[in-house]
Amino acid sequence: METLLLAIFATIFIATLLNIIFKRQNISHILGYIFTGTIISYLFDFNTLKIDSLELVGEFGIVFLMFTIGLELSFEKIKKMKETLLINGALQLFLSVLFFFPLAFYAFNLNVTSSIIIALAFSLSSTAIVLPYLKESKDIYTPYGKKSVGILIFQDISVIPILLLITFLSYGASGTDMSIMDVILKTVLALVFIVLFIRYVGDKIVDTILKFAARTQLEEIFLGAIFTIVLGMAVLMHSIGFTYSLGAFIAGVLIADTKYTIKVESDILSYKDLLLSVFFFSVGTKIDIVYLFSNLHMVFFIFALVSLVKMGVIYLIIRRKSDTNTSMKTALALAQIGGFSFVVFDLAAMKQLITHDMANFLFLVTFVSMIVTPFVLNNIYKLSSYFEKEFYESDVITPIDKKNHIIIVGFGTLGRAVAKELYAKNIDFIIISDNLQHVLLARRINFLAYFGHLNKRPVMESLKVEESSGIIITMQDEHTKDLISQAVIDYYSEANIIIKVDTDEERQHFQVMRNIDFVDSNHELSSRLVELSLKHQK
Repeated sequence: METLLLAIFATIFIATLLNIIFKRQNISHILGYIFTGTIISYLFDFNTLKIDSLELVGEFGIVFLMFTIGLELSFEKIKKMKETLLINGALQLFLSVLFFFPLAFYAFNLNVTSSIIIALAFSLSSTAIVLPYLKESKDIYTPYGKKSVGILIFQDISVIPILLLITFLSYGASGTDMSIMDVILKTVLALVFIVLFIRYVGDKIVDTILKFAARTQLEEIFLGAIFTIVLGMAVLMHSIGFTYSLGAFIAGVLIADTKYTIKVESDILSYKDLLLSVFFFSVGTKIDIVYLFSNLHMVFFIFALVSLVKMGVIYLIIRRKSDTNTSMKTALALAQIGGFSFVVFDLAAMKQLITHDMANFLFLVTFVSMIVTPFVLNNIYKLSSYFEKEFYESDVITPIDKKNHIIIVGFGTLGRAVAKELYAKNIDFIIISDNLQHVLLARRINFLAYFGHLNKRPVMESLKVEESSGIIITMQDEHTKDLISQAVIDYYSEANIIIKVDTDEERQHFQVMRNIDFVDSNHELSSRLVELSLKHQK
């Protein structure tokens, strides 16, 4: 008992200490939990003891992760993200598998089943690391951020058929006479059954349970109803031969189409994070550091090979309809192997589709990939600049030597008109835009223009926001205007910001913010029209 309490204390202490350090370096807390698991496994010999309760709680962490992913994937949302999610996501997964399978099968002489599993797992990227970075850095609103999120969501959906495929492949491994085509056919039929169940039966049951629980107006009953739906669906799917995770995912999708989605997300958030941290801790206990260092060259070789293949595939997919800079940043952001690969390898080893030694080696490759990812993300603009030099300024602009200058944010129709007016009056100005074509256009006419995002602190420092006489935001999107103005005020509260507003709601929103002047386009235009109409009045 004393040893158990000491282990719990040491785990909490080490995890807290590591995550404080990692947070300061903008490194994902996921790595903190994995490192904690590795350290604790050696301190208390967890790597030679089988701890069933730890595995069980870790399994529930994955169950609730799949549930929250399902919550974000209503059918309406999938329809709206058709291009970025379905097309880019499907192409990325298909082409990645197309490259990884022959590499595993021919280059490394693995059997067909192992090659399929490895190809599918290596095609997945880390939602748990990339998505929080995109949200925190505000890059989620950039072109590469939106494309990355679409592909990540598709990959998360793909985990379900991948886990189903592993379950069906295990029938063949256990001696059942089943061909690959039979396995694929059964997987497809299972998915059709699941979709029909979601659309015509499950949603009615879930809506009834949540409606009854909500009417009681007791938080514990509503929370109990959520757990009943999630665990009940998980057990149901497991009892008919699928995984617990599939049942949880279905529960999330069913709730996503009800009016209780937001409340459910907020109620289970803390439980999901706690259980997920235990899962990554349990992954850390399986990391063999001695084996890692003795095979470091091979681990890094496979990691580098996988990263280069994924980067190439993603770059080519995104480059079809985007510029080089966006394509490269998307490729860099998603080049790693994701956390779900741990689940895939673990399940495959448990079903005896791959050996435990192979699973441990693949764990290490995934582990190294996740360690490197935060450093890539934190330097993504600098790394992408090596592939397109003229846009190097993105987040590392050389500090300008100016005072009392005007900063024009955006170079669309309005931005060009503003720049033309300032140029005619011989007033010093610079342009910052997140549209690459606009930056090129401004440079061609000899304007001082930079590609970047003014909501990022390094850009504000380099453009001397605190020394400027005014910041004119010419963007049309209300969210973008709000994002930039708030970031500038947080950086320098005395900044003079000028914004064009198009609606009464926009005007009311910006009226409450300090040091913001705005031009109401409707009011100004109507005044001018009236003025002109009265010009020749007798």
